[in-house]
Amino acid sequence: MPREKRIVLATLGSLGDLHPFLALARELRARGHSPVLATSAIYRGKIEADGIEFAPLRPDEPDFGDPEVVFRRGNHPLWGTTYVVLRMILPHLRASYEDLLAASRDADLLVSHTLTYAVPLVAEKRGLPWAGASLQPMVFLSAFDPPVLPLVSRTARLLGLGPGFHRFLYSFIEKTTRSWSRPVRALRRDLGLRPAAVNPIFGGQHSPFLNLALFSPLFAPPQPDWPPATIATGFPFYDGGSIGSELMQPELRAFLDSGPPPVVFTLGSTIVRMPGGFFHESISALRAMEARAVFVTGTDPRNQPPGPLPRRLLTVPYAPYGELFPRAAAIVHQGGIGTTAQALRAGRPQLVVPHAHDQPDNAARVVRLGVGRSLPPGRYAAGRIAATLRSLLDDKACALKAAAMGTAIRGEKGALRAAEAIERALGTAKHSG
Repeated sequence: MPREKRIVLATLGSLGDLHPFLALARELRARGHSPVLATSAIYRGKIEADGIEFAPLRPDEPDFGDPEVVFRRGNHPLWGTTYVVLRMILPHLRASYEDLLAASRDADLLVSHTLTYAVPLVAEKRGLPWAGASLQPMVFLSAFDPPVLPLVSRTARLLGLGPGFHRFLYSFIEKTTRSWSRPVRALRRDLGLRPAAVNPIFGGQHSPFLNLALFSPLFAPPQPDWPPATIATGFPFYDGGSIGSELMQPELRAFLDSGPPPVVFTLGSTIVRMPGGFFHESISALRAMEARAVFVTGTDPRNQPPGPLPRRLLTVPYAPYGELFPRAAAIVHQGGIGTTAQALRAGRPQLVVPHAHDQPDNAARVVRLGVGRSLPPGRYAAGRIAATLRSLLDDKACALKAAAMGTAIRGEKGALRAAEAIERALGTAKHSG
C-alpha cells in the first residue's frame, strides 16, 4: 500500500451529500491514510464523533438567511438547482477558497463534491492533484444515458431522441448559463491563474486526474461520453457512527418485531423540512389499507398527525435507514440519491415522490429498473397513494427485481473501490512524493 496520504474531502449539502464522503473517509482511515472532511460547521460534531478530522468549509446554514425561504426556493421543482448554485453557493466562493486553502496545507490530494467549485482553484494554486466525486448519474450529462433535467420541462419525453439531440441540448444549456461561472472566472483572475479551458460549472467539475462515480453501475452504467479517468465505484454507504441518536430506538424496534414488515415513508433530511401534504395524505391512504407503516417525520411538530393513530401506524422523528429499510415491505421516499441508494441496497420495492434537483432522474431510473413506481408531488393524494401502493405490494416481479438488485449492490463495496482508485491514482501522481 502507498505511504500514508493526507486527503481532503470537500462536500456541501444535506446528509445525502455528507454520508458518502464520511464512508470514504472511514475507508481511507482504515487503510492508513489521514482523511480530512471539509464541510459545513453544522456537521462538525457528527464528523469528529466518528474520529474523522474536520475542517470548516463555508457557506454554512446561517449564511443563507431565512431557513423557510431558503428551503422553499432551494427545492423548487424547476428552479431549485439554479437558486442553490447562484444564491447559496457562488456568493460564498471566496470564503470557500480561503477555507480550503487552509484545510489543504500539507495535503496530497483534494476530492471535490459537485458544488465545491473552489477545489480546482485551490489545487491549481497549491500544485496538487484533485479528484472529482459525483454522487448522482445526472452530473455527467451523458448523451447516451440522458438524465431527466429539472431545468428543461418534460425532458422525460425527450429521452428517446438520441445522442445527437442531447449533445445539442446540453450545449444550449451550457451556453445559456455561462454567466453562472462569472464568480469563478473572476476569482481565477485575482489569483493569477490562467483562464479555465472549460466552463467551471459544467465540465470544470470533472478532474483530468480522477473522477469517482460514487454510485452503482447497475443504477447507471458507465457511458462512452463520461469524462476520462472516471471509475464507477458503487455506492459508499455510511451506516452511522458513535452517536446514540443514529441507533434504532427501542420503540421502533419493538414495533418492527410485533408484526409483518411495514411500509416506510420518509422525505430524507431536506425535503422533510417542507413536506407539504406528504405525511397527512400518506396517513389518510394507510387508514384505508391493512398495511402497517412507519413514518419518519423529522422533528417539526407540523409533520405530526393531528390525532391518535391506529396501533399499526407509527411515527418516529429519525431512523437509521441501513437498519430500517431492510425490514420494510416497501419504501416511499423523495428520491434523493442517499435515500434511493439505501432503498436499492435494502432490496425493497420503492415508490418515489421526486421534488427537485436529481430526484426526478433518480425516480426515472428506479422505474426503468423495474424496482419501483413514481408519483409527482402534485398527484400525491390519498386515493392515488393507496392504489399505487396496493399495485406495488402485489407486484411479485417488482419484488424479485428489487431483491436481486439489493443482493448485487450489497456486494459492491463502493467506499473500498473508491479508496483503491484514489491509491492507484496517487501511486502514479508526480505530486505523491
